[in-house]
Amino acid sequence: MEGQGAGAGRGGVGPGGGAVRAVESPTGPVNGFVATRSATATKTNTPLIETPQSITVVGREQIDVQKAQTLTQATQYAAGLYSGTFGADSRLDYFILRGFLASDYGLYRDGLQLLNYGFAYFRTETFGLERIEVLRGPAAVLFGAGTPGGLINQVTKRPPLDPLRYIEVGGGAFGQGGFGYAAFDLGGPADADGHWFYRLTGSGRIGGNQVEGAPEDRGYIAPAITYKPDGATKLTILSSFQYDNAAVTANFLPYYGTVRPNASGLRIPRSLNVGDVGLNTFRREQAYAGYEFEHAFNETWTVRQNLRYSYVDSFQNSYIGNDYTAGTAQTRLSRYQFRDSARAGLFQVDNQAEARFFDGFFRHDLLLGLDYKNYNLHDNQASTFPGPDISILFPVYGQRVAAPLPYLVNANAFAQLGLYAQDQIKLTDNLTLVLGLRQDFADNRIRNLLTPSASTGRSDNALTYRTALIYNFDVGLAPYISYSTSFQPQIGTAFSGQAFRPETGDQIEGGVKFEPPGQGYFLTLAGFDINRQGVTVPDPANLFFQIQSGAQRSTGFEAQLTVTLAEGLNAIAAFTTYDLVTTKDADPARIGRTPVNIPETFASAFVDYTIPVGPWRGFGFGGGVRYVGRSYADVANTLKVSDFVLFDAQVHYNFDNWRIAVNATNIGDRRFVSSCQSATACFYGDARRVVASLSYKW
Repeated sequence: MEGQGAGAGRGGVGPGGGAVRAVESPTGPVNGFVATRSATATKTNTPLIETPQSITVVGREQIDVQKAQTLTQATQYAAGLYSGTFGADSRLDYFILRGFLASDYGLYRDGLQLLNYGFAYFRTETFGLERIEVLRGPAAVLFGAGTPGGLINQVTKRPPLDPLRYIEVGGGAFGQGGFGYAAFDLGGPADADGHWFYRLTGSGRIGGNQVEGAPEDRGYIAPAITYKPDGATKLTILSSFQYDNAAVTANFLPYYGTVRPNASGLRIPRSLNVGDVGLNTFRREQAYAGYEFEHAFNETWTVRQNLRYSYVDSFQNSYIGNDYTAGTAQTRLSRYQFRDSARAGLFQVDNQAEARFFDGFFRHDLLLGLDYKNYNLHDNQASTFPGPDISILFPVYGQRVAAPLPYLVNANAFAQLGLYAQDQIKLTDNLTLVLGLRQDFADNRIRNLLTPSASTGRSDNALTYRTALIYNFDVGLAPYISYSTSFQPQIGTAFSGQAFRPETGDQIEGGVKFEPPGQGYFLTLAGFDINRQGVTVPDPANLFFQIQSGAQRSTGFEAQLTVTLAEGLNAIAAFTTYDLVTTKDADPARIGRTPVNIPETFASAFVDYTIPVGPWRGFGFGGGVRYVGRSYADVANTLKVSDFVLFDAQVHYNFDNWRIAVNATNIGDRRFVSSCQSATACFYGDARRVVASLSYKW
């Protein structure tokens, strides 16, 4: 099925949807909240119930019902994932998967990687997405470089087969800041013969957020064209351009004064702009352009080629919090100025050949692939120590210091070539064996433009593999077990200039999936044990740098339930708990401890109901609850960051082709600290966010 509306659901008008076709496509809309297929885990059109790995699919309808405007907001009800690592940061999305940071190497769009290294961050507009797929556990066999915790694949809206016309306007309040936005989604056949199809998606936002004087503006446009000369061939061209004008809102605040009262019995206001209203700046331009080509030679062989070039150019300049100023009774914050200019270009191509055949004994779905990526980054980082301090009670803005001095100006070049093979073998009608093997060749070069003699680099290669077994009972029960490995070349260097060696990992996972035919719900239970070696952590002696210190282990359990039980009723529930510890480190104090800023238990539940018949037909309501357990602010685990519970709610009304909705997250406006990177770097989470929206489709 081709992509269709902006959020069609089961049994009637969704928030921007059209008619839903009977068979779900792995790149198309999800019927209600319950997805049945995904291509992320296997790169093939495989039912989720036959996939021996834990995966959550967030469809367009769920994104629209929850009015999620960032990847962080859209994934807050997914198991295994914590997306509040740096709090209310308007620059990018940070997320933790099964205890490990995955937003640097684990972010994908349409199956191709979006590397986030240094300060060259990619951030995707969620209105341009059809679905978001959270794959948990190592995926190196198919994707190459990646963390053992998993990845997030964002699937772009594609040209629909049927006409689509959708517009939406909205606005609201985020903390003390107001905002407004408008969006449109147009598409359908472009000729009378049914060979050409198009889609044009766009949105714009202007306004502020919970930090005083901090803008959060965005413009986004995404044209797409599909050409289908016959039933065996399809070419889709995907492109987008995005501009962000925002600010550094993470703030980097002390533990005492956020999590706990400080020496004066005070807590720092959540709205305080540590970066200075007149100086705090973040700007980004990013663009994607590429294509997806597919041709079926016959019923056995199909070839595909996915290609994309991604570009990002960003600039930020701000004061950053750096603990309290001595002798001020903890009422004034010390600050330093940080400035960065970063540009990155990423070229990727993934060639695939898939064969579905019977060898006389077993049925096979064989996938052979060759992929290549080339990443170039120019990063210029500068700072001034110290900067002007600021009162947390009566801030005075407009203070200036000497221009920051560059301390890092690097040109990074990273290339990776991978060959992979995967075979999904039907040993019986119910028992499937999945085997995967991959060989990677990686080259990393770092040119130090400040000290050319300190330039360095390294070349690495690795063999990764996966084996898995799943048994599908006729009643919809599917127990599975898998073992997989990961390989992640590291971009960048330590303070000494030495290039990092690759990070490696392995995982054993066992679980059960349950999707009773025709019942409208999907349950996944999974247990896992992950070992990660070659971990990089912040360098305690050199700000902005990292050291490669040792190994970590994450052992845990997660559960995810998605439901579309009846006309208009959708629900989600998720639970995650794991024991994350450092098992090897140059600093003995870290061994046996939990790494900082990572909660080990979180749970959530969400429900939405639209009345299908009667005088109240079209009226809907719902809400959710999110729990995040405690984490730590220091390596000794003596400074605890409190757990918290947040509540969300929504009401909406569908009539004719119109939809009006009001959504609120953190409806009680609870002030909470989402995590702390250290005792002097804590981050407030999102304040209450209220969004009122009006949409029309025809």
